[in-house]
Amino acid sequence: MDEFAGKVAVITGGASGIGLAMARRFGAAGMKLVIADLQQDALDDVIAELGAARIEAVGIRADVADRAQVQAVADQAMDAFGAIHLAVNNAGVASGGLSWELSEADWSWVLGVDLWGVIHGVGVFTPLIIESGGGHVVNIASMAGLTSPPYMAPYNVAKHGVVALSESMYLELKMAAPTVGVTVVCPGWVRTQIHKSIRHRPSADTPVSDAGVGDADAGFEAIVGSLIADGLDPADVAEQVFDAVVNDRFYVLTHPEWSGMVRRNTDRMLAGENPEMGIPGIP
Repeated sequence: MDEFAGKVAVITGGASGIGLAMARRFGAAGMKLVIADLQQDALDDVIAELGAARIEAVGIRADVADRAQVQAVADQAMDAFGAIHLAVNNAGVASGGLSWELSEADWSWVLGVDLWGVIHGVGVFTPLIIESGGGHVVNIASMAGLTSPPYMAPYNVAKHGVVALSESMYLELKMAAPTVGVTVVCPGWVRTQIHKSIRHRPSADTPVSDAGVGDADAGFEAIVGSLIADGLDPADVAEQVFDAVVNDRFYVLTHPEWSGMVRRNTDRMLAGENPEMGIPGIP
C-alpha cells in the first residue's frame, strides 16, 4: 500500500500511545481516520487535535472486546467515508501476577481486549478492506508474543495469539485476497500508559478481593512504569509501521537490540533445552 491520500484508516486504541502516534502519521499522509477508543475524554481531545491539523477524523467510543461494538465502528466508518483501506488493531491492556493466582476475570479482561479485540478487528475489518479494493491490516502484538517473560502470562498468551493469527492470515490473504497486506508489530518498551490500564478495567470484571488498584496491580504499575519511562517514542514505532505498510513488510520488531532474546529462545527450543529467565529489555 503506497497511496494514502483520501483513503480511510480505522485505528483502535487510537486516542493514546502507539495508536495516537499512528493516527498522526497516517493522517499526515492524507488519510481519513476513524479513531476508536474506550476513553471518551481522550477521544474528544484527539479528534480536536486532528481537526486543528486539518485531518478529517471521526471518533467512536468502543470496547474492542465486544464484537458488536467493533462492528459498530466499521458501520460508522462505512457510513462516514464509504470504504476502509487500513485497519490498525492496536487497543491493548496489561496486568501482572503469578499465572496460577490470577482470577478468571483477570484472564478474561486481558484476553478479551488483547486477543479477542484483534480477532474481532480481523473478522470485521478485513472483508471491508477487500471490498474497498485492497489495503493493509496492522496487528499490534509485542515482544511478549515472541518471548514469555514471567508475571505476564495473560498478556503473553494474548500476544502470542496475535502473532499466530497474523501469520495465518498473511498466508491466507496471499492466496485468497492478495490486494490486502498484513503487518504484525512486536514492540519492546514504548513510552505509553499501558501499565495504567488496570485503572480503566470494567468494575464488573474486578475480583471482589481487589479494592480499586490492589497491591499486585500497584506493583505491576511501578515496575513496568519504570521500564517504559526510557522506552521508545511512540512516534518512532509509528514511523516503522508506516514504512512496513508502504513496503508490504510483515514483521516489525521495533527494538533490534532485543532480537537476541528471540534467537536464544528459538535455539534453546530446537536444542531441547528448558526456557531461560529472560528480562524484557536486557539483550
